[in-house]
Amino acid sequence: MLYAIICEDVPDSLLLRVAARPAHLERLQSMSAQHRIILAGPHPAVDSNDPGTAGFTGSLIVASFDSLEEARTWANEDPYVTAGVFRNVVVKPFKQVLP
Repeated sequence: MLYAIICEDVPDSLLLRVAARPAHLERLQSMSAQHRIILAGPHPAVDSNDPGTAGFTGSLIVASFDSLEEARTWANEDPYVTAGVFRNVVVKPFKQVLP
């Protein structure tokens, strides 16, 4: 089943994000190689694909897991969580309608 992982950053998270980004991306790429990632990306803090020093306010990941518990466990072990980038992580079942 698909799950939406909705993450909210702590204020001024940019430096923490930069430091933890390689490990975060490696983990996502591993899941993507297994064809389990539907989409993933950050929420820019300003209306721009490259927000510069404004940074990001959070992230969204939609991925396939066997259970809600598995999705929550995976989300809570993300390098952005352990590095203190995310102040809140919500995991919800997700039903894809389009495309």
